[in-house]
Amino acid sequence: MHNKKAINHLPVKPYTAGQAVPVRELHAGYRQEILDHLLQLNEEDRRLRFGTQTPDEVIAHYVECLDFNRDVLFGVFDLDLKLIGMAHLAYLPEIKGQARAAEFGVSVLPEGRAQGLGTALLQRSAVHSRNTRIETLYVHCLSNNKAMMHLAQKAGMRVEYAYGDADAYLTLPPASPATIVEEAANEQWADLDYALKEGLKRSNQAWWWLLGRPGMAR
Repeated sequence: MHNKKAINHLPVKPYTAGQAVPVRELHAGYRQEILDHLLQLNEEDRRLRFGTQTPDEVIAHYVECLDFNRDVLFGVFDLDLKLIGMAHLAYLPEIKGQARAAEFGVSVLPEGRAQGLGTALLQRSAVHSRNTRIETLYVHCLSNNKAMMHLAQKAGMRVEYAYGDADAYLTLPPASPATIVEEAANEQWADLDYALKEGLKRSNQAWWWLLGRPGMAR
């Protein structure tokens, strides 16, 4: 009995190092899930994600103003369809004579860390950027954001430091038939993964309803 309790309290890690992570593109219908995800970040995580202290009302305004027709958001869901990792790919205004660029921002809840979610979200964003003619992927963060700096350097980004901030740049090659096929395959796989988790969740809810019905033997 003691061992059973211990097992039940172990953290759930649906993704392990070296295992591919299904990344799903998010649409406006996920606005509530995005808000819930960001509100679960603690004070320090919010500071690292947004570069400053970020109260709940500022996060709510940020989510309310997300433009899904202009930018692209990606997410990773756990077995309970909780959004545990999220990336915002914001397309920067085009400037004549300069490369087309997009800014990458990412957040991962504590239970999803050290599982490759950040890397998967960055890779998914980079492929989508290439397929939409983005030439430079850009990250701006605090220089003491060790997780983001590690992710950027791991991806081969050029990092520049100034006045406590850090800018990282990744020059992207043009799209190719391989990147187009890769993105299509990723989308199909992420949709299938989500559908399977959704079916499992409904099945579990049905079982709990049956087991909890009044008059059922305990």
